[in-house]
Amino acid sequence: MARLILTLLACSLGAAVDADTVQCGKEGVWVQILGSGGSELDDQRGAASYVLWVDNHARLLIDPGPGAALLFEQAGGRFADLDAIALSQVTADHAADLVGLVSGGVDGERDRPLPLLGPDGNDATPSMRTLVERLFGAQGAFPDLEPYLTFRAGFKISPTNVPSTGSRRWARFGSENVRLAAIPVHHGSTPAVAWRATAGAQSVTFGGDFNNDGNLMQTFAKGSDALVVSHAITEGTRGDLRDRYATPSQLGRIATDAGVRMLILGHRMNRTRGLESQTEAKIRESYDGPLIFANDLECWGL
Repeated sequence: MARLILTLLACSLGAAVDADTVQCGKEGVWVQILGSGGSELDDQRGAASYVLWVDNHARLLIDPGPGAALLFEQAGGRFADLDAIALSQVTADHAADLVGLVSGGVDGERDRPLPLLGPDGNDATPSMRTLVERLFGAQGAFPDLEPYLTFRAGFKISPTNVPSTGSRRWARFGSENVRLAAIPVHHGSTPAVAWRATAGAQSVTFGGDFNNDGNLMQTFAKGSDALVVSHAITEGTRGDLRDRYATPSQLGRIATDAGVRMLILGHRMNRTRGLESQTEAKIRESYDGPLIFANDLECWGL
């Protein structure tokens, strides 16, 4: 408990926490932050990416953005253990290291299909299936990996499009270790979804990037042990960024209305770092539970 309190204090002050001070346990369900930043090249952080551990096995990877492959290795993850990789959006800052993971996984002793789940697209953004074809297809960017679209190699990539419009809950994936559900969220003009992962009696909701138009997140995250959200803007932000992200006060109200046990702020941009005290003050207007400002490779037990 003392260790948790000290870590929470460090996070609330915006201090970087040495990865060696926070380790995932060998039993139970844990959520690990791989990357805690955004797409910036001067923040000394990987892009927002997360792993769900179940009994010391990395079973789910959310958003393999830049840096995710290296951080997954540093976290001790095994590519063969993954039941799925899920994307909240098909953009470079959420998907750029997908190629590195698949390429590195060639020698990872995987012998079963790899589900890749992500939102469908629009005129400006490809769908999950289209992304896979453009990356790994015979005429794609990396045709040497085309055998992984079939069982000609050790495993087969299996892409699935998830609806990114409307308000219906999608829940068509489950393994013996983890069940997934998704809902569309509003992130400007970019198709995006939020994910909820359930392992046994524990659940974590990965909100991703959203501005909560439609007020769907409160219901979707209801009763989650942890809610992981993007902390990409400050309270007074206006314009396009405000159309793409929720403000700190909104995040606090969502966490309270959903009754989540823990609120984790990931995707920390330079424009929000150094302003943690102001962010916490706005969140604390409505939420009084554990609040974590995420740092790379931290791990939290559910």
